[in-house]
Amino acid sequence: MADPVESPAGLGARLGRAALADAALYERVAERLRERILAHTLAPGSWIDEQALTSELGISRTPLREALKVLAAEGLVTMKLRRGAYVTEVSERDLVEVFHLLSLLESDAAAVVARDASDEQLRELAGLHQRLEDAVGDRDAFFTANEGFHMRLLEIAGNRWRNQMVADLRKVMKLYRHHSLFKQGRLEASLKEHRKIMAALKARNAVLAQQLMQQHLALGKEAASRV
Repeated sequence: MADPVESPAGLGARLGRAALADAALYERVAERLRERILAHTLAPGSWIDEQALTSELGISRTPLREALKVLAAEGLVTMKLRRGAYVTEVSERDLVEVFHLLSLLESDAAAVVARDASDEQLRELAGLHQRLEDAVGDRDAFFTANEGFHMRLLEIAGNRWRNQMVADLRKVMKLYRHHSLFKQGRLEASLKEHRKIMAALKARNAVLAQQLMQQHLALGKEAASRV
């Protein structure tokens, strides 16, 4: 007896499930590679060996290449014609340009938060700031708490396009000698700057919060560029 003919609806559903499975796979691959890049397991400037990765991860070239496109859009990977994919190298000029944009975007967000945040949201930020105070003796914990504070401030400010831009810029910033922003003495200075920002937010002084955030990022840029 002949095999039953699959209906158009059934075929569409099956192909749709396959497409979803492929999408989920390349996203997982992108996350795996992103973790390695940000941890510098894949160092800036290094060539990404696609054949080795497909063998290691047990996947085909298609989801890997889709993952690399995602990382290229984030600025973490650079695609070179006929040479393949490389982990992006961040020059000092790149760093200056990234900090310039961060200063514009995050200082604007600080002003919005000082003006418009609810009392509950300010208390939440104060709690995140306290994590910085508690982590002052642990550089890695401080780095994580610092990023958490900045990203939550952006979320409270409420512009999703700004949030996405800052998230991508901060990923690129991490490629520049991870934790260089918190070299000897910089961590304590950064904490003092955060205290002033938090005080301005609590006082609902939008102009001062904006100015202090600009100064905070300018000083971070200077510290990184001296490394």
